[in-house]
Amino acid sequence: MPNISTAAQVQTVITTFEMTPGTCQDLLEALTEAYAEFISKQPGFVAAGLHVNDAQTRIANYSQWERREDFLAMLRTREMRDRNRKINEMCKSFEPVMYDVAETFG
Repeated sequence: MPNISTAAQVQTVITTFEMTPGTCQDLLEALTEAYAEFISKQPGFVAAGLHVNDAQTRIANYSQWERREDFLAMLRTREMRDRNRKINEMCKSFEPVMYDVAETFG
């Protein structure tokens, strides 16, 4: 489970995917499979979560990595490049962006 804290020494990556309602479930299954079979087993992986909006037109993925380099190394693997090509076919666009937690509330 992700731990969202300014004290956490992790690299946060938020990826947003835009798709049609007709492909949302297929994309969600592909992402779930990618995390279960590959991403979660990569060095430096900490935690992740997938979020779907009510209209099923967007998926937001929140992931945490020990280091920025760990996330980048995972993206560069042949397996993830192959998976990302298939994921790209199911959505209009997707963009991973690295963030630092600036503040938390609650």
